[in-house]
Amino acid sequence: MQTIDMADTALRELNAALQAQAGSTNQTAWEILNPKGAHALAVGLDAPIEVTVRGSTGYYCAGMNQQATVTVTGSAGPGVAENMMSGTVIIEGDASQYAGATGQGGLLVIKGNAASRCGISMKGINIVVHGNIGHMSAFMAQSGNLVVLGDAGDALGDSLYEARLFVRGGVKSLGADCIEKEMRPEHLEILRDLLARAGADARPEEFRRYGSARTLYNFHVDNAAAY
Repeated sequence: MQTIDMADTALRELNAALQAQAGSTNQTAWEILNPKGAHALAVGLDAPIEVTVRGSTGYYCAGMNQQATVTVTGSAGPGVAENMMSGTVIIEGDASQYAGATGQGGLLVIKGNAASRCGISMKGINIVVHGNIGHMSAFMAQSGNLVVLGDAGDALGDSLYEARLFVRGGVKSLGADCIEKEMRPEHLEILRDLLARAGADARPEEFRRYGSARTLYNFHVDNAAAY
């Protein structure tokens, strides 16, 4: 394992070393010490490496991730795993607002709570939150799955497209065009797989599914107040 102490190594130098890794690298395990809430840590990775950050990070940690597995043993600031393409990002603590925003693939696991706008404009990413999520989560979410073991705040799934939302706890309110939908066998299978991959101790049957009512796809005067 390659250990880098940010007390001695600049952020730009660290990111350059991680970004230089290729699919054929022998140095697959990295440990980052003393992150001190650094911003944009471990961004733009594109190799099957494992990066463990010992501590908490600032905004945009693990953004644009491809192939890599990034684990943060503390909490993460705004925009963690933004525009993620593939791979896995695990936050052992809490995540601030817009976690997983615009993510196109991969798996984001938040073992604590996530703040507002979790999964905003998600485009294929899978997000599993062990705790609660804040208001306006999955706003304009287009595809992918958002799984919440706890509760969801106001306006869940506002202006939703085809993403699937699974919530085990309560939902304070649903956003425009978001409705509860039937949980069919194929959804239980999707959920069972994601819960297993995220190490979540819950049964798929405990969740409710929410999705788009599809009334905002085209303008209709009767829906004008919702636009």
